[in-house]
Amino acid sequence: MELRSPTAKGLIVLASLVVVLAGIKAASAIMVPFFLSVFIAIACSPLINWSSRHGIPRAISVTLVILLIVVFGFLLAGLVGQSLTEFKENLPQYREQLDSEFSWVVTQLAAYNIHINRELVTAHFDPGVAMSVATNFLSGMGGVLSNMFLILLTVIFMLFEANSIPRRLHIALADPQMKMQHIDRFIRSVNSYLAIKTVVSLGTGLIIGCWLWIMGIDHFMLWAVLAFMLNYIPNIGSIIAAVPAVLIGFVQFGPASAGLVALAFMLVNTIMGNMVEPRLMGRGMGLSTLVVFLSLIFWGWLLGTVGMLLSVPLTMVVKIALESREESKWLAVLLSSAGDEKPPGKLA
Repeated sequence: MELRSPTAKGLIVLASLVVVLAGIKAASAIMVPFFLSVFIAIACSPLINWSSRHGIPRAISVTLVILLIVVFGFLLAGLVGQSLTEFKENLPQYREQLDSEFSWVVTQLAAYNIHINRELVTAHFDPGVAMSVATNFLSGMGGVLSNMFLILLTVIFMLFEANSIPRRLHIALADPQMKMQHIDRFIRSVNSYLAIKTVVSLGTGLIIGCWLWIMGIDHFMLWAVLAFMLNYIPNIGSIIAAVPAVLIGFVQFGPASAGLVALAFMLVNTIMGNMVEPRLMGRGMGLSTLVVFLSLIFWGWLLGTVGMLLSVPLTMVVKIALESREESKWLAVLLSSAGDEKPPGKLA
């Protein structure tokens, strides 16, 4: 087999990819804070640039942004930690109420000759089991926040170096105009995606929190924070956020309230995800729905919780990198959404 043959080149590229992914997986303790720092810096850069255009020194702008991140992080961590502690204290009571509610449901179904194993159903709908997904997610975020000092330092250095990075890239790259075009497009896409996703997620969390507060659902602030954070996870994030809140509504007030909670999540996510977000995002990130879902699984496996949160921007990096070379543009087309495909011979 000649080294220059397409098959040999493909095998070498595939083997190199496996080695790189294995390295990232092995070094996830370092890579996760780094990736998070990069995207925080990209998300903060428009605010820094805006303040610089209005005559505010860059050092002051960076300091204010970092202080805002720290304050928000501590408030969020305190709120989630307190709510989780209260939930764990109430968990035995929720289990007793759940047994009582399911006994009534099983009795009603038996009257219609529908027989269900109550112990089996209770085991699957145990609030402790239902909360495990949300708890694991929050635990994963807590593990990342334990590196908060390292992340903040990296973000600070990135923000201070942001002005000189494009110039250095122009000097370092052999074909700077083409590559800088892709880099600029990536930064614009990520900035737009993160800004719009944050606004939509914040609106989702506020509406869900108000709805649950009006209904008197326990720990409504915890479920609102979960709805806000999990909305960053495409496709299944809102479903995961809804499960514990619906179950608590069922335990507290019965099937009718659980249905109202489920209806609230469905309506809010349908309106925000299918109407508001596409209108704000326009063509969005140019990725197909299947690719978004598969990227969620892949990056979640590779980088854990942070990988799930950043699955769309990370996949967009891969797509833009594939578009930068003629040999790999066909792969970029496969990742594109319907209507976003471009002829192989044209630059994106």
